[in-house]
Amino acid sequence: MTDGQNDARPEATGASERRGPFRAGDRVQLTDVRGRLHTIALVPGGAYHTHRGAFSHDDLIGKPEGSVVTNSAGFEYLALRPLLSDFVLSMPRGAAVVYPKDAGQIVAMADIYPGSRVVEAGVGSGALTMSLLRAVGDRGMLHSIERRADFAEIARANVEGLFGEPHPAWTLSVGDLSDVLPMTCEPGSIDRVVLDMLAPWENLEAVATALAPGGVLIAYLATTTQLSRIAEDLRADGRFTEPHAWESMVRGWHLEGLAVRPEHRMIGHTGFLITARRMADGIEAPVLRRRPAKGAYPADAEWTPEELGERPITEKKTRRVRRDQSGLAYEDRSGE
Repeated sequence: MTDGQNDARPEATGASERRGPFRAGDRVQLTDVRGRLHTIALVPGGAYHTHRGAFSHDDLIGKPEGSVVTNSAGFEYLALRPLLSDFVLSMPRGAAVVYPKDAGQIVAMADIYPGSRVVEAGVGSGALTMSLLRAVGDRGMLHSIERRADFAEIARANVEGLFGEPHPAWTLSVGDLSDVLPMTCEPGSIDRVVLDMLAPWENLEAVATALAPGGVLIAYLATTTQLSRIAEDLRADGRFTEPHAWESMVRGWHLEGLAVRPEHRMIGHTGFLITARRMADGIEAPVLRRRPAKGAYPADAEWTPEELGERPITEKKTRRVRRDQSGLAYEDRSGE
Protein backbone atom coordinates (compact mmCIF):
# COMPACT_ATOMS: atom_id res chain seq x y z
CA MET A 1 0.00 0.00 0.00
CA THR A 2 1.12 3.55 -0.65
CA ASP A 3 0.90 6.83 1.20
CA GLY A 4 -1.42 8.32 -1.39
CA GLN A 5 1.15 10.74 -2.86
CA ASN A 6 2.37 8.98 -6.01
CA ASP A 7 0.81 10.45 -9.16
CA ALA A 8 1.98 7.63 -11.43
CA ARG A 9 -0.09 4.85 -9.96
CA PRO A 10 -1.25 1.84 -11.95
CA GLU A 11 -4.96 1.35 -12.24
CA ALA A 12 -6.43 -0.85 -9.52
CA THR A 13 -7.84 -4.02 -10.96
CA GLY A 14 -9.42 -7.13 -9.53
CA ALA A 15 -11.97 -9.85 -10.03
CA SER A 16 -14.92 -7.56 -9.43
CA GLU A 17 -13.40 -4.85 -11.67
CA ARG A 18 -12.94 -7.11 -14.69
CA ARG A 19 -14.90 -7.12 -17.91
CA GLY A 20 -15.24 -9.73 -20.60
CA PRO A 21 -15.71 -13.48 -20.14
CA PHE A 22 -15.52 -15.14 -16.76
CA ARG A 23 -12.01 -16.20 -15.78
CA ALA A 24 -10.51 -18.42 -13.12
CA GLY A 25 -10.45 -16.52 -9.82
CA ASP A 26 -13.49 -14.38 -10.65
CA ARG A 27 -16.23 -14.08 -8.07
CA VAL A 28 -19.58 -14.93 -9.62
CA GLN A 29 -23.03 -14.25 -8.25
CA LEU A 30 -25.53 -16.99 -9.04
CA THR A 31 -29.27 -16.29 -8.93
CA ASP A 32 -31.57 -19.30 -8.81
CA VAL A 33 -35.15 -19.45 -10.09
CA ARG A 34 -36.47 -18.35 -6.70
CA GLY A 35 -34.28 -15.23 -6.66
CA ARG A 36 -31.86 -16.53 -4.03
CA LEU A 37 -28.27 -15.39 -4.38
CA HIS A 38 -25.14 -17.51 -4.07
CA THR A 39 -21.56 -16.23 -4.49
CA ILE A 40 -18.70 -18.47 -5.59
CA ALA A 41 -15.11 -18.04 -6.75
CA LEU A 42 -14.33 -19.84 -9.99
CA VAL A 43 -11.64 -22.53 -9.81
CA PRO A 44 -10.65 -24.70 -12.80
CA GLY A 45 -11.98 -28.19 -12.15
CA GLY A 46 -14.07 -26.98 -9.21
CA ALA A 47 -17.77 -27.67 -8.72
CA TYR A 48 -20.71 -25.97 -7.04
CA HIS A 49 -22.81 -28.45 -5.07
CA THR A 50 -26.23 -28.06 -3.47
CA HIS A 51 -28.86 -30.56 -2.35
CA ARG A 52 -30.42 -29.96 -5.77
CA GLY A 53 -27.50 -31.02 -7.91
CA ALA A 54 -24.15 -29.62 -9.02
CA PHE A 55 -22.36 -28.05 -11.95
CA SER A 56 -18.71 -27.60 -12.88
CA HIS A 57 -16.99 -24.23 -12.65
CA ASP A 58 -15.57 -25.02 -16.09
CA ASP A 59 -19.11 -24.59 -17.45
CA LEU A 60 -18.81 -20.86 -16.63
CA ILE A 61 -15.12 -20.14 -17.27
CA GLY A 62 -14.90 -18.48 -20.67
CA LYS A 63 -18.60 -17.65 -20.81
CA PRO A 64 -19.78 -13.99 -20.91
CA GLU A 65 -21.59 -12.30 -18.03
CA GLY A 66 -25.31 -12.85 -18.15
CA SER A 67 -24.93 -16.53 -19.03
CA VAL A 68 -27.19 -19.24 -17.61
CA VAL A 69 -25.76 -22.52 -16.34
CA THR A 70 -27.83 -25.66 -15.70
CA ASN A 71 -26.84 -28.09 -12.96
CA SER A 72 -27.07 -31.86 -12.99
CA ALA A 73 -30.68 -31.81 -11.74
CA GLY A 74 -31.84 -29.36 -14.41
CA PHE A 75 -31.96 -26.26 -12.20
CA GLU A 76 -30.81 -23.02 -13.84
CA TYR A 77 -28.64 -20.26 -12.40
CA LEU A 78 -28.08 -16.79 -13.85
CA ALA A 79 -24.38 -15.88 -13.57
CA LEU A 80 -23.14 -12.29 -13.20
CA ARG A 81 -20.21 -10.63 -11.52
CA PRO A 82 -21.46 -9.20 -8.21
CA LEU A 83 -22.00 -5.46 -7.92
CA LEU A 84 -20.38 -3.67 -5.00
CA SER A 85 -23.68 -3.75 -3.09
CA ASP A 86 -23.97 -7.50 -3.71
CA PHE A 87 -20.41 -8.09 -2.53
CA VAL A 88 -20.93 -6.10 0.67
CA LEU A 89 -24.08 -7.99 1.63
CA SER A 90 -22.56 -11.42 1.03
CA MET A 91 -19.00 -11.02 2.29
CA PRO A 92 -17.81 -12.42 5.65
CA ARG A 93 -18.31 -9.84 8.38
CA GLY A 94 -17.04 -9.33 11.90
CA ALA A 95 -18.58 -6.01 12.90
CA ALA A 96 -21.93 -4.96 11.44
CA VAL A 97 -21.56 -3.48 7.96
CA VAL A 98 -22.61 -0.06 6.71
CA TYR A 99 -25.42 -0.91 4.30
CA PRO A 100 -25.22 0.30 0.68
CA LYS A 101 -28.05 2.80 1.20
CA ASP A 102 -26.03 4.52 3.93
CA ALA A 103 -22.70 4.20 2.10
CA GLY A 104 -24.25 5.94 -0.91
CA GLN A 105 -25.54 8.73 1.33
CA ILE A 106 -22.10 9.15 2.90
CA VAL A 107 -20.35 9.39 -0.46
CA ALA A 108 -22.93 11.87 -1.81
CA MET A 109 -23.61 14.05 1.23
CA ALA A 110 -19.94 14.31 2.21
CA ASP A 111 -19.14 15.10 -1.44
CA ILE A 112 -16.33 12.56 -1.64
CA TYR A 113 -14.82 13.07 -5.09
CA PRO A 114 -12.01 11.54 -7.19
CA GLY A 115 -8.65 12.71 -5.88
CA SER A 116 -9.93 13.74 -2.45
CA ARG A 117 -8.01 13.01 0.74
CA VAL A 118 -10.24 11.10 3.15
CA VAL A 119 -9.78 9.66 6.63
CA GLU A 120 -12.08 6.87 7.80
CA ALA A 121 -12.15 5.69 11.41
CA GLY A 122 -13.97 2.56 12.50
CA VAL A 123 -13.34 0.22 9.58
CA GLY A 124 -15.28 -2.78 10.85
CA SER A 125 -15.59 -5.33 8.05
CA GLY A 126 -14.54 -2.91 5.29
CA ALA A 127 -17.94 -2.35 3.64
CA LEU A 128 -17.82 1.46 3.71
CA THR A 129 -14.11 1.37 2.84
CA MET A 130 -14.94 -0.15 -0.55
CA SER A 131 -17.38 2.63 -1.43
CA LEU A 132 -14.90 5.28 -0.29
CA LEU A 133 -12.12 3.78 -2.42
CA ARG A 134 -14.41 3.72 -5.45
CA ALA A 135 -15.17 7.41 -4.81
CA VAL A 136 -11.61 8.72 -4.26
CA GLY A 137 -10.20 6.70 -7.16
CA ASP A 138 -6.63 5.60 -7.71
CA ARG A 139 -5.26 9.14 -7.41
CA GLY A 140 -7.03 10.03 -4.19
CA MET A 141 -6.11 8.95 -0.67
CA LEU A 142 -8.06 6.96 1.90
CA HIS A 143 -6.50 6.38 5.30
CA SER A 144 -8.57 3.87 7.31
CA ILE A 145 -7.97 3.61 11.04
CA GLU A 146 -9.29 0.71 13.12
CA ARG A 147 -8.77 0.11 16.84
CA ARG A 148 -9.06 -3.69 16.69
CA ALA A 149 -6.39 -5.64 14.83
CA ASP A 150 -8.75 -8.58 14.18
CA PHE A 151 -11.32 -6.29 12.53
CA ALA A 152 -8.55 -4.68 10.47
CA GLU A 153 -7.50 -8.06 9.10
CA ILE A 154 -11.10 -8.96 8.21
CA ALA A 155 -11.47 -5.61 6.44
CA ARG A 156 -8.18 -6.04 4.58
CA ALA A 157 -9.19 -9.48 3.31
CA ASN A 158 -12.60 -8.23 2.18
CA VAL A 159 -11.27 -5.13 0.42
CA GLU A 160 -8.52 -7.04 -1.37
CA GLY A 161 -11.09 -9.71 -2.23
CA LEU A 162 -13.13 -7.06 -4.04
CA PHE A 163 -10.28 -5.34 -5.87
CA GLY A 164 -8.14 -8.43 -6.32
CA GLU A 165 -5.05 -6.73 -4.85
CA PRO A 166 -4.09 -3.92 -2.45
CA HIS A 167 -5.72 -0.69 -3.62
CA PRO A 168 -3.08 1.97 -4.50
CA ALA A 169 -4.99 4.74 -2.70
CA TRP A 170 -5.51 2.84 0.56
CA THR A 171 -3.60 2.88 3.83
CA LEU A 172 -4.84 0.84 6.80
CA SER A 173 -3.62 1.58 10.33
CA VAL A 174 -4.40 -0.07 13.66
CA GLY A 175 -4.81 2.23 16.64
CA ASP A 176 -6.88 5.08 18.04
CA LEU A 177 -7.79 7.90 15.68
CA SER A 178 -6.65 10.56 18.15
CA ASP A 179 -3.20 8.92 18.30
CA VAL A 180 -2.73 7.91 14.65
CA LEU A 181 -4.11 10.96 12.83
CA PRO A 182 -1.74 13.63 14.24
CA MET A 183 1.24 11.40 13.37
CA THR A 184 0.21 10.69 9.78
CA CYS A 185 -1.13 13.94 8.34
CA GLU A 186 -0.35 17.64 8.38
CA PRO A 187 -2.86 20.00 10.01
CA GLY A 188 -5.45 21.18 7.50
CA SER A 189 -4.50 18.57 4.88
CA ILE A 190 -7.60 16.35 4.95
CA ASP A 191 -10.71 17.02 2.85
CA ARG A 192 -13.18 14.63 4.47
CA VAL A 193 -13.40 12.63 7.70
CA VAL A 194 -15.83 9.71 8.07
CA LEU A 195 -16.43 8.34 11.57
CA ASP A 196 -18.19 5.06 12.38
CA MET A 197 -17.48 4.50 16.06
CA LEU A 198 -19.13 4.41 19.45
CA ALA A 199 -17.91 7.81 20.75
CA PRO A 200 -16.85 10.04 17.83
CA TRP A 201 -16.96 13.17 20.03
CA GLU A 202 -13.82 11.95 21.78
CA ASN A 203 -11.89 12.62 18.55
CA LEU A 204 -13.17 16.08 17.61
CA GLU A 205 -9.87 17.75 18.49
CA ALA A 206 -7.87 15.51 16.16
CA VAL A 207 -10.51 15.79 13.43
CA ALA A 208 -10.72 19.58 13.63
CA THR A 209 -6.94 19.86 13.42
CA ALA A 210 -6.67 17.57 10.39
CA LEU A 211 -9.57 19.01 8.36
CA ALA A 212 -9.01 21.84 5.91
CA PRO A 213 -11.35 24.85 6.18
CA GLY A 214 -14.59 23.86 4.46
CA GLY A 215 -13.81 20.18 4.95
CA VAL A 216 -16.62 17.81 5.88
CA LEU A 217 -17.03 15.63 8.95
CA ILE A 218 -19.69 12.94 8.61
CA ALA A 219 -20.49 10.41 11.34
CA TYR A 220 -22.56 7.22 11.26
CA LEU A 221 -24.34 6.55 14.55
CA ALA A 222 -26.57 3.77 15.83
CA THR A 223 -28.63 5.47 18.55
CA THR A 224 -30.37 8.77 19.27
CA THR A 225 -28.25 9.11 22.41
CA GLN A 226 -25.08 9.09 20.33
CA LEU A 227 -26.67 11.49 17.86
CA SER A 228 -27.55 13.97 20.61
CA ARG A 229 -24.08 13.80 22.18
CA ILE A 230 -22.14 14.40 18.96
CA ALA A 231 -24.43 17.27 17.94
CA GLU A 232 -23.98 19.07 21.26
CA ASP A 233 -20.23 18.53 21.28
CA LEU A 234 -19.91 19.85 17.71
CA ARG A 235 -21.76 23.01 18.77
CA ALA A 236 -19.66 23.39 21.90
CA ASP A 237 -16.39 22.88 19.98
CA GLY A 238 -16.92 26.09 18.00
CA ARG A 239 -14.88 25.07 14.94
CA PHE A 240 -17.74 23.48 13.02
CA THR A 241 -20.89 24.69 11.33
CA GLU A 242 -24.33 23.79 12.67
CA PRO A 243 -24.68 19.99 12.36
CA HIS A 244 -27.39 18.38 10.22
CA ALA A 245 -28.73 14.88 10.87
CA TRP A 246 -31.00 12.44 9.04
CA GLU A 247 -31.70 8.78 8.36
CA SER A 248 -32.59 7.03 5.12
CA MET A 249 -35.04 4.19 4.60
CA VAL A 250 -35.51 2.16 1.43
CA ARG A 251 -38.74 0.45 0.38
CA GLY A 252 -38.77 -1.91 -2.58
CA TRP A 253 -41.74 -2.38 -4.91
CA HIS A 254 -43.32 -5.52 -6.31
CA LEU A 255 -43.74 -5.30 -10.10
CA GLU A 256 -45.83 -7.89 -11.92
CA GLY A 257 -48.22 -6.68 -14.60
CA LEU A 258 -50.77 -4.42 -12.93
CA ALA A 259 -49.90 -5.81 -9.49
CA VAL A 260 -47.69 -2.88 -8.51
CA ARG A 261 -47.43 -2.47 -4.75
CA PRO A 262 -44.87 -1.91 -1.99
CA GLU A 263 -42.90 -4.93 -0.84
CA HIS A 264 -43.94 -6.39 2.49
CA ARG A 265 -40.42 -5.89 3.83
CA MET A 266 -38.23 -2.81 3.69
CA ILE A 267 -34.80 -1.70 4.84
CA GLY A 268 -35.83 0.60 7.66
CA HIS A 269 -33.62 2.22 10.26
CA THR A 270 -29.99 1.14 10.13
CA GLY A 271 -28.28 4.24 11.50
CA PHE A 272 -28.21 8.01 11.72
CA LEU A 273 -25.93 10.29 9.71
CA ILE A 274 -24.75 13.70 10.87
CA THR A 275 -22.59 16.21 9.01
CA ALA A 276 -20.78 19.42 9.85
CA ARG A 277 -18.15 21.51 8.04
CA ARG A 278 -14.89 22.93 9.35
CA MET A 279 -14.87 26.68 9.93
CA ALA A 280 -11.85 28.81 9.09
CA ASP A 281 -9.41 29.18 12.00
CA GLY A 282 -10.43 31.92 14.38
CA ILE A 283 -13.95 32.22 12.96
CA GLU A 284 -17.03 31.13 14.86
CA ALA A 285 -20.22 30.00 13.16
CA PRO A 286 -23.26 32.26 13.72
CA VAL A 287 -25.42 30.96 16.53
CA LEU A 288 -28.76 29.80 15.17
CA ARG A 289 -31.81 31.05 16.99
CA ARG A 290 -33.63 28.14 18.50
CA ARG A 291 -36.11 27.58 21.29
CA PRO A 292 -35.22 24.26 22.92
CA ALA A 293 -38.05 22.16 24.24
CA LYS A 294 -38.54 22.01 27.99
CA GLY A 295 -36.32 19.29 29.40
CA ALA A 296 -34.07 19.14 26.32
CA TYR A 297 -30.97 19.66 28.48
CA PRO A 298 -31.51 17.79 31.76
CA ALA A 299 -28.94 18.56 34.43
CA ASP A 300 -28.54 14.91 35.42
CA ALA A 301 -27.92 13.52 31.90
CA GLU A 302 -25.29 10.77 31.81
CA TRP A 303 -23.51 9.23 28.82
CA THR A 304 -22.92 5.58 29.69
CA PRO A 305 -21.72 2.91 27.23
CA GLU A 306 -25.05 1.08 27.63
CA GLU A 307 -27.05 4.23 26.83
CA LEU A 308 -24.86 4.82 23.80
CA GLY A 309 -25.73 1.39 22.42
CA GLU A 310 -22.42 -0.39 22.91
CA ARG A 311 -22.64 -4.06 21.90
CA PRO A 312 -19.40 -5.98 22.39
CA ILE A 313 -18.35 -8.38 19.62
CA THR A 314 -16.74 -11.56 20.86
CA GLU A 315 -13.40 -12.97 19.75
CA LYS A 316 -15.24 -16.22 18.91
CA LYS A 317 -17.25 -14.45 16.23
CA THR A 318 -14.19 -12.81 14.65
CA ARG A 319 -12.39 -16.16 14.54
CA ARG A 320 -15.38 -17.68 12.75
CA VAL A 321 -15.40 -14.85 10.20
CA ARG A 322 -11.69 -15.32 9.50
CA ARG A 323 -12.38 -19.01 8.83
CA ASP A 324 -15.20 -18.04 6.46
CA GLN A 325 -12.86 -15.78 4.50
CA SER A 326 -10.55 -18.68 3.78
CA GLY A 327 -13.35 -20.51 1.94
CA LEU A 328 -14.18 -20.15 -1.74
CA ALA A 329 -17.97 -19.91 -1.55
CA TYR A 330 -20.44 -18.28 0.77
CA GLU A 331 -24.15 -17.57 0.81
CA ASP A 332 -25.73 -14.15 0.39
CA ARG A 333 -26.60 -12.59 3.78
CA SER A 334 -28.72 -9.68 2.63
CA GLY A 335 -31.74 -11.10 4.39
CA GLU A 336 -30.10 -10.96 7.81
